Amino acid sequence: MTVLERFKLELSNKGYYTNEEYSVFLQENGLSVEDNYDKKIMQRNLLLSVVDVLETLANDVDLMRKIDATDIQSTSEAIKWIRQRISDVKQKISTIPESTEDEEYSNIHLLFTRNRR
Repeated sequence: MTVLERFKLELSNKGYYTNEEYSVFLQENGLSVEDNYDKKIMQRNLLLSVVDVLETLANDVDLMRKIDATDIQSTSEAIKWIRQRISDVKQKISTIPESTEDEEYSNIHLLFTRNRR
């Protein structure tokens, strides 16, 4: 599965934007649409891209309502849903480590130690 396909799956295959526009969101978060999706190293950036899309929808709720006309009836309901979804995705992102490589080369070092003599 490509990154773009997985991204669309995360967005419930809703056609909020074109593939070209989706690729911009993904590229801004360091992902390429043609790459094969690897959850271990790409999930965090993919979810950050999802948040970006949802935040743009929060700025244009009518766009979302055109796509999700059956599920969301009012503007206030749409805004509530978007905010909750953004919150849920951000919570999920906070549980994902940024990178396993960074841990090995961390710039945090022990500054003080007790000298037991």
